[in-house]
Amino acid sequence: MPAPLLEARDLVKKFPGVVALQNVNFDLRAGEVHALCGENGAGKSTLIKLLGGIHPHGSYEGELRVDGKAAAFHCIRDAEHAGIAVITQEFALVDELSVAENIFLGRAPRRGLRVDWLEMQQRAAALLADFGLAIAPETPVRALGIGQKQLVEIVRAMDKKSRVLVLDEPTAALTEQEVEVLLEHLRRLRSQGTTCIYISHKLDEVFAIADRITVLRDGSSITTLAVRDATVPMVIKYMVGREITDLFPRRSGWSAVTPTHLDDAPAGQRVEVNAHHPESILAVRGLSVAPAKGKPAFLQNISFELHAGEVLGFGGLMGAGRTELLMHLFGAWGHRLGGEVNLRGLPYARPTPGESIRRGLVLASEDRRRYGLVLQQEIGFNLSLSSLRAFTRHGGRLDLPAEQVRNQFFFDSLRVKAPEQHTRVGALSGGNQQKVVLGKALMTEPTVVMLDEPTRGIDVGAKLEVYELINRLTADGKAVILVSSELPELMGMSDRVIMLHEGEIGGEFARANFSQEKLLAAAMGHAHAA
Repeated sequence: MPAPLLEARDLVKKFPGVVALQNVNFDLRAGEVHALCGENGAGKSTLIKLLGGIHPHGSYEGELRVDGKAAAFHCIRDAEHAGIAVITQEFALVDELSVAENIFLGRAPRRGLRVDWLEMQQRAAALLADFGLAIAPETPVRALGIGQKQLVEIVRAMDKKSRVLVLDEPTAALTEQEVEVLLEHLRRLRSQGTTCIYISHKLDEVFAIADRITVLRDGSSITTLAVRDATVPMVIKYMVGREITDLFPRRSGWSAVTPTHLDDAPAGQRVEVNAHHPESILAVRGLSVAPAKGKPAFLQNISFELHAGEVLGFGGLMGAGRTELLMHLFGAWGHRLGGEVNLRGLPYARPTPGESIRRGLVLASEDRRRYGLVLQQEIGFNLSLSSLRAFTRHGGRLDLPAEQVRNQFFFDSLRVKAPEQHTRVGALSGGNQQKVVLGKALMTEPTVVMLDEPTRGIDVGAKLEVYELINRLTADGKAVILVSSELPELMGMSDRVIMLHEGEIGGEFARANFSQEKLLAAAMGHAHAA
C-alpha cells in the first residue's frame, strides 16, 4: 500500500494548563474524504491547525509526514506549498474589501505591475456562478451574512486547487440547500483527485460524504472507522464515551426549577407540555420593519404570541429574516414602520438592548464571536457582562466577590471545559464559548430567552446539554424563542414552529402537524404544497 498522503504520528500539543492533544495518530489517503469527529474540546481544531502550519513546527511533539517524508511547517505558507489549504471556523476575510478581492487576496491577476481588475471580476463571477452563489463579485464582504461569508471562504480555498482541502465545520452556517450544494462540489473535487479532511458535528453529513471517520475524545485519537462499517450510534458512543438514546428529551410539567438551580433539575424522560399555555408573555401584531429609516420594509406583517413555558421555533431559508426579527425585538436592528409589540402585557415601542434586559427579554446571538463575547477577556468577565447592574452597590462600585461567586456558579452549572473562570474565552472551543454566551444570557434572569442558532457548531453531547437547559427554563415558566436551520432540531424541541419566507410568515405549525416537507415548503413560499 502506498504511503499516506498526509500523516500525523504521536502528536502532543500543550497550552498553559491544558493538554489539547495527547499521542494523536491520523493518516489521510489520497483521494478520500476523511472525517474528524469528536465533542467540542476533543482536539479536532487543534489537530488541523498543526496540519495547516497555524501551530508551527517546534510548538508540539510528534511528527508530520507528507508523501512518506517528514514535514516541518513553520507557517501557513509552508503548508500551502505542500498543497494543504485550511478553512478554520474563524473567518479570514477582510470586511472592507469586495468578494472578488477576498477570493484573490495575495494572488490577484496582474497586467504588468497593475492589478487586472476586469479579469479579477470575471474570474470571481465565474467561480461564484460555478458554486451556485448569487453574489456579485463587487459586493463588500461586510454586507454578507455569516453563511455567505463561509461560502466565500470555501470558494477561495477551492480555487487554490490544493491537494488537501481541510474544512472545519464548513456547513455550520448553511441552509440545507446550501449544504447539498457544498457536498456535491466536494464529491466532484474528490472525483478529480482532491483529498479532504472534513470536520462536522452533523453526522448525517459525515455519513453522506466521508470514506473514513477518525474519532477524537479528550485530546486522544480513539478509533478510525470505514463509513461502510460504522453507524451513527457507534460514532456517538466513541465520541462521548456513552450511549445517547434520546437526542431531543421531552419536557416535564411545571416545576420550581430556576436558572440558579440548573444542576438540581431533573433531566429524565418527560410528558408533553400542555399546549394551552396560560399566559401570553410576548405578543407581536402586524410588525413591519425596515433595515433603516427611509428604507423599504424587510420584515412585513409579522404576528405571533409567545406563552409561558413554551418553545416557539422559527425557521426559514438564509435571508428569510429570522435573525433580523430577533435583533429587532431585542432593540439592536431596524426601524419599525408599523405594528406593535407587547412584552408582559405592556407596550414596547422603542426597544433597546439595555431596556430589553431590564424588562426580562434577552438574546443569545448566532454570531457569538462578533456579538456575544469579548474574546480577549476572561470567562467570568463575559458571564457577568450583561448583569453588572446586579452587582453594583452604592457609589457605583462593583461587588467583585459577589460577582465572582455568581460567575463560578454558572461556570460550574454549564460545565464549561476550562481550568477556571479566569481563562481567556477566546482560547475555548466553539461549544464552550457557546456555553458562556448562554450563561451570560441566563445571568440576567430573563422571562423571555431568544436563542439564535444556539447549537451551531457544537457537538452531540453539548447539544443535549443545551436542549436540557431549554427544558429546564420552560419548566420554570420561562418562554423560549428558538431559531434553527436544522429542521429536526426545530421539530424536536418546539411546541410550535413559524417558518419565515422573504421577511413574511410562510406558515405556522403545531407539533401535531410537524413534518420536514411541510416546514420546507413554507420556507420556500409554498405553504400549501406539502
